[in-house]
Amino acid sequence: MSAKIESVLVENRVFPPPESFARQATVSGMAQYRALCDEAERDHAGFWARLAREQLLWNKPFTRSLDESEAPFFKWFEDGELNVSYNCLDRHLGTPVEHKTAIIFEGDDGSVTKVTYKDLHARVCRFANGLKSLGYTLGERAIIYMPMSIEAVVAMQACARLGLTHSVVFGGFSAKSLQERIVDAGATLVIAADGQFRGGKAMPLMPAVEEAFSLGGCEGVRHVVVYRRTGGEVAFKPHYRWMHELEAGQPDTCEPVPVGAEHPLFILYTSGSTGKPKGVQHSSGGYLLHAMLTMRWTFDIKPSDVFWCTADVGWVTGHTYVAYGPLAVGATEVVFEGVPTYPNAGRFWEMIQRHRVSIFYTAPTAIRSLIKACDTDPKTHPAKYDLSSLRLLGSVGEPINPEAWMWYHVNVGGGRCPIVDTFWQTETGGHMITPLPGATPLVPGSCTLPLPGIAAAIVDEVGGDLPNGTGGILVVKKPWPSMIRTIWNDPERFKKAYFPPELKGYYLAGDGAVRNKDTGNFTITGRIDDVLNVSGHRMGTMEIESALVANPLVAEAAVVGRPDDLTGEAIVAFVVLKGARPADAAAALKVAKELRDWVGKEIGPIAKPRDIRFGDNLPKTRSGKIMRRLLRAIAKGDEITQDTSTLENPAILEQLKQAL
Repeated sequence: MSAKIESVLVENRVFPPPESFARQATVSGMAQYRALCDEAERDHAGFWARLAREQLLWNKPFTRSLDESEAPFFKWFEDGELNVSYNCLDRHLGTPVEHKTAIIFEGDDGSVTKVTYKDLHARVCRFANGLKSLGYTLGERAIIYMPMSIEAVVAMQACARLGLTHSVVFGGFSAKSLQERIVDAGATLVIAADGQFRGGKAMPLMPAVEEAFSLGGCEGVRHVVVYRRTGGEVAFKPHYRWMHELEAGQPDTCEPVPVGAEHPLFILYTSGSTGKPKGVQHSSGGYLLHAMLTMRWTFDIKPSDVFWCTADVGWVTGHTYVAYGPLAVGATEVVFEGVPTYPNAGRFWEMIQRHRVSIFYTAPTAIRSLIKACDTDPKTHPAKYDLSSLRLLGSVGEPINPEAWMWYHVNVGGGRCPIVDTFWQTETGGHMITPLPGATPLVPGSCTLPLPGIAAAIVDEVGGDLPNGTGGILVVKKPWPSMIRTIWNDPERFKKAYFPPELKGYYLAGDGAVRNKDTGNFTITGRIDDVLNVSGHRMGTMEIESALVANPLVAEAAVVGRPDDLTGEAIVAFVVLKGARPADAAAALKVAKELRDWVGKEIGPIAKPRDIRFGDNLPKTRSGKIMRRLLRAIAKGDEITQDTSTLENPAILEQLKQAL
């Protein structure tokens, strides 16, 4: 089978960087972008070494930039030593930044707490001293199971300060998921909260911790530290400690522990095809370098900016662009506990207005759900709010379809804010392919060009380069500092998953992509396992989804394939309409025909879905990620065996099982 993926979606709209933005941008114009790319091309390791010396504060300077001797287990700046927390907090002490607001925290109920860099440094030191008093030392692993809060950032930074490797588990995950991560990481410490507030409700977290322990294998945990957030009941045990009591009376200073640049800063578990979660292991030096560079390059961060990344710290976006990147560059950031639809779907816009947010970074899933919401309730439309403080928008988590991009550009950005559509993964640590807002002409639905030093390419199944205009497999040909180092406790799985021998030692992103024939811009066509083969034509699911969402009736769509005797695969589309679901079968068939014809006109008859199903929503995790494996099982009529406890809306599955 050919690895070529046919690109059937053509996008001709182009938005050059506004002149006023380009004039003051960190990377101003394509000439400066190309100069950085040329420098990296001439001396790949030397390029990254220069940046590491400029951006990071080292306890012991490194003498070796890149060690490829044990590829694909690459090492960067290995003989250097530094501390990540020092680079995020202490570096600002004694400068004007120490009195600047570091975090604006808004609770689910709208209450606001602000902390300066000096305050945050003191809080991290007190908590780190508390952990030291419990006997925790360099190299131990801590599980963090907390809601979005200043305390979650404090916990992550305190671990980094002491050289503890942390693994944050999203607060919506089940007891079994938590237990699996405690066991796999060999954790000796759990930092949790009694509960969290979401959508006006207090939701307990400690029962999941207690159930995780009851499942066994957690005997190595010596202490559980609990942040009191909701006041919910906690069945205290002798090895439990309240976070506030542990901090009480501790000094406001704590000497940061220097660690090697390759010391594991964190393990973050991501889903794998086997069902067993993969512990993605990230380094300290290379990871923080990329977090800082992308804050400067992609987000063009300025001292006056108020930056808001809406991601939860349970995901990599919340690590790089909440807990570490913004603090390392001395930014003011918003941290939000709640959900975008409470008390109504104008919550994001109201917060942007209130806090004068200038850089807003969120997921296409959130954008699409808010498009649907403001169609239903016009009072929540962005036009009803003062969003004049915005100067830059961002998109993260999945490809953004062109129509959602245009809505975001016009209605949220007022047509004046560049949108950075960022392609990256848990494994990459930070942005890989993204517009630079002062340099790159923007194309809706395209993540445009790789960052300087990122050797992205599109190849066939044996690693051969494919010409622009031909879709294929997305790879990265050269190592970069923030890349995954290994899968925790499973180096063989790491090699097999990310560096398969048939791809010449290139990093396999797992996504299909196509480059524009003229500009070289990248467009992600969907996961390789979401590529459909219909009558010998290989099509990316994202392109069909984009065509569906371009129809004025459709708020959101997800496309999967199911085996078909005649065509190899049949296209199945799960659709959320902007209005109510069709009232009966006849109405549903009528809308389905209209949508099939629409896709045929937009793309071609080959892309028409065989089966269209309607739901009030799509099955998503609480972070907003569509659970495509569930949709594939539903499309094939398979029994759903995987855990659905992490779904935001499990009842939706029954709706989507109803075929027309």
